[in-house]
This record gives sequence, structure tokens and C-alpha cells, in this order.
Amino acid sequence: MAATGLPYRNAVAVLSTMHGKERAIGPTLEQGLGLRVALAMGLDTDRFGTFSRDVERTGSQLDAARAKIAAGFDYAPYARVGLASEGSFGPHPYIPFLALGRELVLLVDRERGLELTGYFASPETNYGHAVVTGMAAAAAFAERAKFPEHGLIVMGCVDAEPAPGLALFKDVVDHTALERAVGDVVAKCGAAFVEADMRAHRNPTRMRAIECAASDLVRRFHSTCPACRHPGFDVTERTGLPCEWCGLPTHVVRTEVLTCLACAYREERLTTSATTADTQHCESCNP
Repeated sequence: MAATGLPYRNAVAVLSTMHGKERAIGPTLEQGLGLRVALAMGLDTDRFGTFSRDVERTGSQLDAARAKIAAGFDYAPYARVGLASEGSFGPHPYIPFLALGRELVLLVDRERGLELTGYFASPETNYGHAVVTGMAAAAAFAERAKFPEHGLIVMGCVDAEPAPGLALFKDVVDHTALERAVGDVVAKCGAAFVEADMRAHRNPTRMRAIECAASDLVRRFHSTCPACRHPGFDVTERTGLPCEWCGLPTHVVRTEVLTCLACAYREERLTTSATTADTQHCESCNP
């Protein structure tokens, strides 16, 4: 049974961001949980990793979000609740030539000892890059990347690989800035590495995905354990239907296992009455 009401009515949560994520996270968590989101003013979250590669992220998405929250608590020692968001982008695990964006929003309540994460993954992303030697190719990529509504980053390039140490232009948000950055980098390196700016304040598509992850966090908070009523009772495992031909598990979900974060209560639920899946869903028969 889902919890009701606003469990954090008027409580203040400190959000560790310098890229405007409060616009996506704040209204969702205030409406769904009652939290009032405040910023850890002056906190440089770029020190935990940048998409432009000038600072490498160490550890996982979750590790980075936890580190941001710990730093946010240092800036706001009065806060009971800390929030952070972290994104990751790369090739889709199942569909060739398709990118996938993954977002998480983490909540830590240090009074309750609660850590809860909302997730959202989608191929709806402008993540991508191009190696260019002139403005014609740069402009073609910019159009695909939804520029100038979405920002771009231009950096040095060596052997078709990004080299931010040689040159790096962030906040490329208009055609004049793009032409200047590409011209400077090509003159220095012979080619420029142009990519979509995945920072939230420069990427409206990503901002919408962060909002979806925040909504998932609210959903998970209100999903409570039937045994102990702890928040976050949710799916932790899925099993696939066997292929009708070879019998191996497919991507069609047969059962879901829900687990409590606090007492380890588990519940298995069937999601379909089917007993096998078509071969089109089998990686072995239809790679």
C-alpha cells in the first residue's frame, strides 16, 4: 500500500548542483513529498567529474551522487535531507547505433538513515559528437544536436579522439560562438571534436529526463514495504520469458521481484500469463 500525504512538508533539502537542476527536481519533490529545495551555494560540483572530460568522474553514477550529497551537507550542516543528480550517456545495450541516457536522482535523509534513488532511462537524447575540419560539418552536426536550443562543446582533437587539454570551449550557445570555437580549434589541431553539451542547464532534453527521475523517486518513496512500511519497496530483479525455440531467457519480462531496503522482505510477481516469448525477443536466436 502506498503512503499518503506529504512526509516532508516544509522540510528543507539541500541540492548539490551548479547547473540549474533545481528547476527539474524542486517542483516535483515539493509536490510529491513536501520538500523545499535549497541550493548548496558555492559548491563546485564539477570537481566530481565533467562531461567535457577535463575532470574525470571516478566511480559509478551512484558514487558521484553520494559524494555530491556529502559535500552539500558540508555546505548546509542544518539540512536533514540531501539531494543530488547524476547522468550517464552511451550506446544502447541492445539496439545498435542508438544512444541511451540514464539519469538518477538520489535522496539521503540522515536522520532516518534513508537512501533512496529515482531512475529514468531513455533513448530520447541528443547525446553525440562529430569530428570536423570546417564549419559545414560542424553546422550539420549542430542541427542534429538541436542547436542552439541545446548547447555544444568544442574541444581539441588528436587522432579523432577528444583532447580537452589542447583546447576547450564550453557554453557554445550561438552560431557566432560555434564558428569562432571551431575555427580556433581546427587552426590549432587540424580538426575539432564537437559534441552535445550534456550539462543540464544547456540541455532541455536532459532536464526533462531529470524531472522524470525525480518523479520516479517520489513514486518509490510512496511505495512502502508490506512487512515494515519502509519506503522504497520496488523491483530489484526481473526474469525473462524463455524463448519458444531455444528456451533461453529473453527480454520479455516474466516475473519481477520486489525487495525492501530495510528488512529484506521479498515478493515475486508474475507480469504475464504467457509461457514463452517469440524468437524476435531472443538475443541468441535473433542477435
